[in-house]
Formats: sequence, structure tokens, C-alpha cells
Amino acid sequence: MNNEQQLIYNEIIFKYNFNEKQKKEIEIGIEKGIDVSIYATPEFSFRQMSQIRKGLENNVDVSIYAKPEFTYFQMVEILYGLKEGLDVSIYAKKEFNAPQMEEIYYGLIGGLDISIYAKPEFEWEQMREIRFGLEDGIDVSPYLNPGIDYEEMERIREELERNK
Repeated sequence: MNNEQQLIYNEIIFKYNFNEKQKKEIEIGIEKGIDVSIYATPEFSFRQMSQIRKGLENNVDVSIYAKPEFTYFQMVEILYGLKEGLDVSIYAKKEFNAPQMEEIYYGLIGGLDISIYAKPEFEWEQMREIRFGLEDGIDVSPYLNPGIDYEEMERIREELERNK
């Protein structure tokens, strides 16, 4: 770090009680010329800080996920979508866990109508079975019910695929 960067770093570090890994994320950001003020707060774990920093490095709108209520794993899924240019507002919600976000991401990448299963009441395994059905072009309505466990959904889907 040059002298100016060191001053910025010291000013931030003395404001809060960061752990060593958080300090390292702040240092990396400063060295890369990133506005670390977006994530230089103890509310974020060092892993969360790293995802925000990576988003800034990729010039995506980190305001969508630079929120302490999102876990590191949720941030990873949101960042994947942003880097792909997807409308992540569909799944960048705290009521979706990271595996659910991933299933919605895959559906968006595949051009599927994710509104069918992008609902918090579906577990991620259920979302996967619905997505598989949509990818295979079958009518998923016979198992489109959060009350049906994913193993039963898989059985129904496979039967529908055989009879297609």
C-alpha cells in the first residue's frame, strides 16, 4: 500500500474493532482502488466483505445484496446472477436460502418460467424437481405442491417423463 492508501486503511481500522480477516478484505479493496466504505463495517463477516468487493470489482450493483441480513452463501448466488446480467430481484430476498436462490438462478439461466417455483414455501430440493420437469417440457402441475416432499416429486416427475 502506498502512503495515501495506508492512511485510508488506518482511518477505517481505528473506527471499528475488525478481526484480522476483515482487515485483510479492507486492505485488498483499498489496494485495488475500491470504495471500501460500502463494506467496511463490522456487521459484515470477512466472507460477506469478499463478495461485496468482488461485486465492486465486476462493476455490478452491490446495493442489491450488500446487506448484513444476506449470508455469504446468499451473496454468492446473487453475485452470480448479477454477473450474468439476470434480474436477481426475483430471488435476492432474505426469505430464500442460498440453495433456493441457486435453483432460481439455474431456471433463469435456462430461460424457464421460474414464477412457477420461485416461492419460499418450496424447499430447494422441491424447486430442483420442478425445474427438472420444466427443463424436460413436462406438465409439472401434478406435483406443484409444497406439501409433496421432493422424493415423491421426483417419482411423479420420472413417471411423467416416461409417459411423455
